[in-house]
Amino acid sequence: MNRLIAIKKTKDILPEYRETPIGLLLEYHNLNKSFDTYKQAQLLVGMCMDNRTHLRIPDNFAFIIRSGGANLRYNEFNISYAIAVGSVKHITLIGHNNCGMVNLQARKDNFIKGLIDNAGWDKESAEEHFMHYAPIFEIENEINFILNETKRLRIKFPKIKISPMYYQIEDNLLYLIKEI
Repeated sequence: MNRLIAIKKTKDILPEYRETPIGLLLEYHNLNKSFDTYKQAQLLVGMCMDNRTHLRIPDNFAFIIRSGGANLRYNEFNISYAIAVGSVKHITLIGHNNCGMVNLQARKDNFIKGLIDNAGWDKESAEEHFMHYAPIFEIENEINFILNETKRLRIKFPKIKISPMYYQIEDNLLYLIKEI
């Protein structure tokens, strides 16, 4: 985990993110900064749908897209909308440890059984569904995926400042990810 930058005080925030909505997110969440009032979103957050992750931020501060593994590949129109109509100029992608999208093959049997038991699917349809979508949504490693997704989105939206972050489930804190 030497790729993570702990944010324990304001000066731990990388200079390129200080005094931006990305820095404010870190201050609100990690440093318990008092909430300011917002009428319009300042930031777009892409994060995992995992119920163990939650952000301490003021109302109206951010648009949030939640998707397994913080995979925003199929949310590009939503991102474009936040930029074009919501005037967002900053995005942060937040992965987390122990993500269920890592090693999906190990969950194949539980996934299929869950669709049969909970959704009423037949086994063949559940297997086909898993085999079709698992390769699309599988992430090999949380940190590497977030870094690659950050690079991809920077190419697609070159005028938008995009930061990679990591949410540690055990301490509920955000960490910046070192880019090398």
